[in-house]
Amino acid sequence: MINFISSMLLYIDPAATTVLLTSITAIVAAVGATAIVLWRKAKKKVGKVLKIDPNANKEVEEEIVITESDEANN
Repeated sequence: MINFISSMLLYIDPAATTVLLTSITAIVAAVGATAIVLWRKAKKKVGKVLKIDPNANKEVEEEIVITESDEANN
């Protein structure tokens, strides 16, 4: 009887294993997403304190707006 009980305690149901792996994966994804959000917020706050502009050296192209009168002329 004792041998039967000990073998029952060692059995892991495949469904339980799937739930466990899914839970671990979800926790890792949630921790990673939270870390990324916190990193970006901290980086933005440090940039404001040190007055660093992330868009300082970026080139901005002019917007091209095509109106109906422009289309009629072509």
